[in-house]
Amino acid sequence: MDLLKTLVEKGLRRELPTRDEALAVLATSDDDLLDVVAAAGRVRREWFGRRVKLNYLINLKSGLCPEDCSYCSQRLGSTADILKYTWLKPEEASRMAGAGVAGGAKRVCVVASGRGPTDRDVDRISRTIEAIKEQNDGVEVCACLGLLSDGQAERLRSAGADAYNHNLNTSEATYGDITTTHTFADRVDTVQRVRAAGLSACSGLIAGMGESDADLVDVVFSLRELDPDSVPVNFLIPMEGTPLASEWNLTPQRCLRILAMTRFVCPDVEVRLAGGREVHLRTMQPLALHLVNSIFLGDYLTSEGQEGRADLEMIADAGFEVEGADTAALPPHRADGRHGPCGSGAGSCGSGAGACGGAERTGDRADEAVEAAVAEATVAEVAAVVAAADGSGAGTGPAEAPATGATGDPAGARRDLVAVRRRGAGTGLAPNA
Repeated sequence: MDLLKTLVEKGLRRELPTRDEALAVLATSDDDLLDVVAAAGRVRREWFGRRVKLNYLINLKSGLCPEDCSYCSQRLGSTADILKYTWLKPEEASRMAGAGVAGGAKRVCVVASGRGPTDRDVDRISRTIEAIKEQNDGVEVCACLGLLSDGQAERLRSAGADAYNHNLNTSEATYGDITTTHTFADRVDTVQRVRAAGLSACSGLIAGMGESDADLVDVVFSLRELDPDSVPVNFLIPMEGTPLASEWNLTPQRCLRILAMTRFVCPDVEVRLAGGREVHLRTMQPLALHLVNSIFLGDYLTSEGQEGRADLEMIADAGFEVEGADTAALPPHRADGRHGPCGSGAGSCGSGAGACGGAERTGDRADEAVEAAVAEATVAEVAAVVAAADGSGAGTGPAEAPATGATGDPAGARRDLVAVRRRGAGTGLAPNA
């Protein structure tokens, strides 16, 4: 397929696809799915080999958020039967972090619901970060605390934070349909503050909220322009008690196409398979490892994930390896935050043929060898993973996703897989890492 050859060539050069090319990935058929995964997998391996970075979430306080984000079980007015508790003490958070690190997590993500932290909250979280770092040698800490104000990102960095997460979630055009208590521009501003403070920026999206293909492409292109080091791709977990509880718009195949499109647009970025993978990808999760290079280990903020042991077995069985603490997660040109898109500052990347090429790219090769690199990404390599995962042959699986933006259950939706978290942070039960 000429489209996939072009996208691989661009991905190996860190050149931005066109919007039409990104839309075409989302429009591919189930018959072409393995070709899409194989092509995006070639780009993933160029920049990250077969490494999978593990991340571990700690919900520092749960529920009672004043914001009205429609997808969130912690939102204002939510009747979801989730755990509700106030701030964990630093030593409690550190103990939870230790469970994730023992399971192989390289990064611990500390999250707190709310519009954004007060200065007192920043002091509290700074002590938590220090405790986690003191008890867990070499661990990265990413904070996710909402909108930041002047000086707060710098204070978190001084306390030892390595990164800050603040997702864009959806396109600017549809943002007001999802959230009314803050704006898309507010979120962009926080990501820019994070980068200006020298923290590694982490920002991603949520798919499955009834958005169109154009919305998905728009938000991923917006992320590319902001140039975070990490892009988490979440799939909506429709939880009872939230406004989006009936939004079942995803099939495993559509999830894989979304991940592939994100990889093509953000080739050298840590693309993380995040919330909802168990619910929507199900037995196709191992195939997604050919597209992403990072996952969360164990549970999420208010919902249960796959058992940590099962995550590790899945990675090994699919032929990947857990990334060690002594291995640089990002390619050299992105290391230590000393980069912009293409290493040249803010703005979009790749305006013409050969953009972003040259010695910066690891495993650099002449253009005439690109076709051979594309051929290396064979369908046979991933077909075996599909057969092992769901017992089917290549090209089979649930029916095609419903029309873009439609509501209602697609074939194979599994509402029974949505489970509220009852263990780990905020409980007396051990986490599942």
